[in-house]
Amino acid sequence: MKRLAIILSIVLVSAGVALAQNSNTSPSSRTRTVAPKPSPTPRTTAKSPAATPSPSPGMSARRTTTNAGPSAAVRAAFDKIIEGIRRSDVDLYMSGYLNSPTLVLFNNNGTVTRGWDQLKRNRESSFPQSKDVKLDIRDWHVTMLGRDGAVVTCLWTQSQTFNGQPDSGSGRMTLVFKRVGAEWKAVHLHTSPDKPDPSRVPASEQVNPRPTP
Repeated sequence: MKRLAIILSIVLVSAGVALAQNSNTSPSSRTRTVAPKPSPTPRTTAKSPAATPSPSPGMSARRTTTNAGPSAAVRAAFDKIIEGIRRSDVDLYMSGYLNSPTLVLFNNNGTVTRGWDQLKRNRESSFPQSKDVKLDIRDWHVTMLGRDGAVVTCLWTQSQTFNGQPDSGSGRMTLVFKRVGAEWKAVHLHTSPDKPDPSRVPASEQVNPRPTP
């Protein structure tokens, strides 16, 4: 019996030691259960309005021309004619007119020029004799006549050396333009002096008509 009691004491002591070891186990030796991280909630990002792509230089130039309107293109065609006179440049001058036999010009000296070919011959004869040309355009206006027609009116003053002699004049000018494809061409010109020879002005059109005796 004494031996049995000793054996039971040893067993109880061993059990107590084992229990003490289990209760004093360091946290590093324990099996840690890590809860899985929750998946992040997708964030909804508000989309900003799509940015308008920057236009290329060519596109910008085309838009500028379009926004300026057809009257700007008419003025550009008119400027070709004026600059052609200033430079005594036949080709530049003629590029502003419609190449057609129906072209008609009522000239400042009272004559009539008919057809593009005749106008070119006239300018090929007169331009080489014109030097130091100064042409001033003022009070110009562009009036659109629908989509394919326009009228330009202006006052002009011109001075030059013509055939070696001083020459000058001033007057009024009207040009009729027509859209031809993508270009504008003058189809008619009418110019007249602002101080006409009184002897050529009918009495009914004079500023102060003389009373009939």
